[in-house]
Amino acid sequence: MAENLNPMPGSDTGSRSNRFMEDGVFLTWDDLWVTVAGGRPILQGLAGYAHPGELLAIMGPSGCGKSTLLDTLAGRQGPKTRQGGDILINGRKQVLAYGTSAYVTQDDALISTLTVREAVYYSAQLQLPDTMAKSEKNERAEMTIREMGLQDSMDTRIGGWGAKGLSGGQKRRVSICIEILTRPKLLFLDEPTSGLDSAASYYVMSRIASMNQKDNIGRTIIASIHQPSAEVFQLFANLYLLSAGKTVYFGPVSAANEFFALNGFPCPSLRNPSDHFLKTINKDFEKDIELGFANGIPTQEVIDILVKSYKSSDIYQMVQKEIAQICKQGGGALQKNKRRSGLFNQCHVLTRRSFINMSRDLGYYWLRLGIYISLSIVLGSVFVHIGMDNGSIQARGSLMMFVASFLTFMAIGGFPSFVEEMKVFERERLNGHYGVTPFVIGNTLSALPFLALVALIPGAITYFLPRLHPGYQHFLFFVIIIFACMMLVESLMMIVASVVPNFLMGIIVGAGIQGLMILVGGFFRLPSDLPKPVFKFPLYYIAFHKYAYQGLFKNEFVGLTFPNNVQAGNGSSPTITGEEILKQTWRIEMTYSKWVDLAILFAMVVLYRTLFLIIIKTTEKKKAVIGKFMSATWKDKAQVTKG
Repeated sequence: MAENLNPMPGSDTGSRSNRFMEDGVFLTWDDLWVTVAGGRPILQGLAGYAHPGELLAIMGPSGCGKSTLLDTLAGRQGPKTRQGGDILINGRKQVLAYGTSAYVTQDDALISTLTVREAVYYSAQLQLPDTMAKSEKNERAEMTIREMGLQDSMDTRIGGWGAKGLSGGQKRRVSICIEILTRPKLLFLDEPTSGLDSAASYYVMSRIASMNQKDNIGRTIIASIHQPSAEVFQLFANLYLLSAGKTVYFGPVSAANEFFALNGFPCPSLRNPSDHFLKTINKDFEKDIELGFANGIPTQEVIDILVKSYKSSDIYQMVQKEIAQICKQGGGALQKNKRRSGLFNQCHVLTRRSFINMSRDLGYYWLRLGIYISLSIVLGSVFVHIGMDNGSIQARGSLMMFVASFLTFMAIGGFPSFVEEMKVFERERLNGHYGVTPFVIGNTLSALPFLALVALIPGAITYFLPRLHPGYQHFLFFVIIIFACMMLVESLMMIVASVVPNFLMGIIVGAGIQGLMILVGGFFRLPSDLPKPVFKFPLYYIAFHKYAYQGLFKNEFVGLTFPNNVQAGNGSSPTITGEEILKQTWRIEMTYSKWVDLAILFAMVVLYRTLFLIIIKTTEKKKAVIGKFMSATWKDKAQVTKG
């Protein structure tokens, strides 16, 4: 039906290939299959290529495999997928190294409190090598911002929920700016026009299309795109049209209309060709389409006609020849770009960036500080002038328990803000900007001043209103315990965030874990009375509240004396010491000092943050190992089938 379709214009490697062969990236894929658990195919025997200096559009109805194809070409397929076939870079099997490729995700994961200038500037500090001067990095960042037409919005904050900022199209361009700072030769874009109006979509795509002319880099650009306007559609050189994981058409955009017309599905005049193609091969709404469409042929039959026609067409033969030619002609192996910012500089930049974000985000610490101060005033007023009588023993213990449990419990309030920061970290980590270690160090250091402030002011109100144990050394220990507990809660929530990325579920899980720790911490049920299996061993010793309670109780009671309620006639002393109260009433372990309890709390902070780091790194390695295993299994099966 389409055998006489004219060969693709410019299908030979010619002058275009010669111009970019040295520096450009030729990407080819042949007989590409991707399946998920159960053997259900997502991509079925795809073949194609992408040239330097050209834009390739991957199009198709929802669920056709656009994003899967893009992720597979970029080496980002999930661990539960199996991949078969060949993906070659310059005719070789090689990994996409840092600095040679970039991936712009569909969701704009950006720090909403930063301005455009700051977001791109800090990213430049992270990605560009230490050998570049700061002035050069700033110049690169500013030039990139201007390339994407954001010079008038440089000092505008990106914005997010509850705060106005950039438009959707501007945010998308900021995301692109960040990824092209290293001047990558291969750029992947996952639905860059999603959620944008036609004008914003055209502006974003026209800027992307003009990058090659501006920086003279033969950049290979591949974008999955959903229903582009006619203007946007014409910006692409080649079109890869998918339906249910099968190739409907691959070739020049200019020849697509002719292909559909020769197969009996011409594009009506005054209709956007991309709309016509998608409507022709979309079977999701077949019952809603008018009866006269596509001559009344069922959509599945239309798709089968187009798939078979493409396989038997001259254009398909030209694609195979072009793939063979590219592989034969080959090219240089991609040089792994090791020119990246060093660990010290990454930690420094991430600390500064995170500190700015925390200082501007009201929900991170400032709102929490206000609530802590209010609650501390109420708490101090309830226990005001607690006194030194025998009844104050129970009151002091209750106050210590509340401080160590419920006052620090509220540290989970910053979890939603941390989850947003984690999204940015995930994007930047996947694109190779930096690793887990600099992120953990940067987040920890940037939070220290805020946690110290939140511990000091409410701690002072809570300590001096009831007139607890006099002496500034006791007060400082009290504040440091609160500080350590809040760090511990934040560290615990980091671990929760690595396992449960949804912030609502994360808060529930984190609250549940803390509730369990409070119950077995040794106050509501004395340590000697706890059931030994599970609750005493090991939960009691794992719960950080045990060490917080003990440290606070020792700090408060050691050195004080209280009236003894027991009659003196029984031979007992009229007073009772704080040490005796700790042993007899609270069953506190007195074999070591309060400083050991404090040291254990800080050791647990280090342990929790190290555990977070290990979880992230283990997840990365696990995904890589599973991915290799699944691909190897697929190849073995494919060889057996062919044999």
